[in-house]
This record gives sequence, C-alpha cells and structure tokens, in this order.
Amino acid sequence: ARGAYIKAEAVGGAPEVILIATGSEVSLIMAAHKMLNEMGIRARAVSMPSFELFEAQDEGYKESVLPSSVTARVAVEAGVPFGWHRYVGTRGKIIALERFGASAPQEVVFRELGLTAEAVVAAARELLGR
Repeated sequence: ARGAYIKAEAVGGAPEVILIATGSEVSLIMAAHKMLNEMGIRARAVSMPSFELFEAQDEGYKESVLPSSVTARVAVEAGVPFGWHRYVGTRGKIIALERFGASAPQEVVFRELGLTAEAVVAAARELLGR
C-alpha cells in the first residue's frame, strides 16, 4: 500500500486540477471528476487513504500522484480539514465539515453540509478561473 493512488486520470492530457479524498468521499470526487472532464476541464481523482503511508513513499512516486506543477487542488473530507493543507497547498481548497451532529442518511447529511460533487466542481472551477 502506498497511501495514495490515482483513481481516475484526466481526459485529454495532463491534469489541470487534482481532486483528493479518502473513504466515502471518494465517490464524490469520482462524480466531480466525470462532471469536470465532461466540461472539458482535465481533472485527476486521487484516493488518499493514508497520509502516513503516502509520506513514506519516495519523492518520485509522490510527484507522479500529486505533480507539483498542478497547484489547483481540491480535497474533500467528511471531518475536520486537519492534515489536508499539506496536499492542497496554498492555492488549493478543502471542502470539509465545519459543524457536526447531523443525523440522517449519509447522502442527506453530506448534501446539507455542502459535501457534494457540485461543490467540488464549483471549487475546481473557481481555482481555475472557469
């Protein structure tokens, strides 16, 4: 296990934006990946189940998953955003929970708290000025 891997590559060339998530949030970035690529925005989706394992990899592998040339990055976290700043950088965005205590099916809670594919798409487009 390497801690992070490319789940879906950008369509039509090198990625313009990288979407990163873990666990249940991967389905959100996969939906956003599809939407962005259909809009002609080259998005890469990365599943990152373990910061620690990813950090243990050599620089070549880390650069192959999260190329430093791609500064437009969106991370999605159904929890506090702690730890994600290292991977989105100063130009990136983190979509995370700002409040807790909601009780409903996951899709309902995610929608109510702004954890949606549409929110990921909006953040990516904002970063790219599109």
